Amino acid sequence: MGFFDLFKKSADTKQGGAPAASKSSKDIARLTRIVGNKLSQDYDRQDAIAQLSAMANAEGARALLRRFDFAMEPSITDREEKDAAVEGVVAAGEAAIGPIRDYCQRAEGVIWPLKILRRIVEQDRFVDELLELLEQFDTEYVRNPEPKMQLIQALEEFATEDVRLAVEPYLQDVNENVRFTAVGTTFAMNMSAAAGPLVEAMKQEESVRIRNRIASGLADRGWKLPASSVGAARESLPQGYTLKDDVVVRT
Repeated sequence: MGFFDLFKKSADTKQGGAPAASKSSKDIARLTRIVGNKLSQDYDRQDAIAQLSAMANAEGARALLRRFDFAMEPSITDREEKDAAVEGVVAAGEAAIGPIRDYCQRAEGVIWPLKILRRIVEQDRFVDELLELLEQFDTEYVRNPEPKMQLIQALEEFATEDVRLAVEPYLQDVNENVRFTAVGTTFAMNMSAAAGPLVEAMKQEESVRIRNRIASGLADRGWKLPASSVGAARESLPQGYTLKDDVVVRT
């Protein structure tokens, strides 16, 4: 029996009224341990995913999210299991939102849970959820900046003033990669109001690649700098750029 046959069997059992969707706390704890352990036998882990998916509730969703804690070989099995876990969490609908929020607060990466969240909620609410998740971070040191970067990058396609203002502080983050990501998302908003904060970030920036990215983005967009930012721009523009009529241009 293949993995997705196993998943279908569990779903069919649920539809038939058997106790597939009813689990004791002891059962759920056992299934959670199996799903969250890459050393579990593949069949056991896949059976646990199917059983938890059949629950279609918050407890099952919370347990299934553990499958995104690790990657394994072969990659095709890893992807199939994660795809099945995605479907299981999505099946819980609104009940999965709390577990997804909780998971994102401790996860090493948030790409998979954000994919799930996007399938459950409407776009406007999805953006609000992203902004709420980003609020848990500040611009200070964190051991693992990946979730912060992934959230900022996920906001890139939503060009609103709220997003621009939420991302702006991360132009000054202590982590260079976070700052680089924040610059990209800020430019993706395509709002000239960002010119001043970007120049201020460039003035304080030690990274050559980020200073160049800011200067290049300003030159590409031709934004006229606010008067308060002209002096800082003159002092901090990297080689190959200058000001002409308060607009950054390439030399």
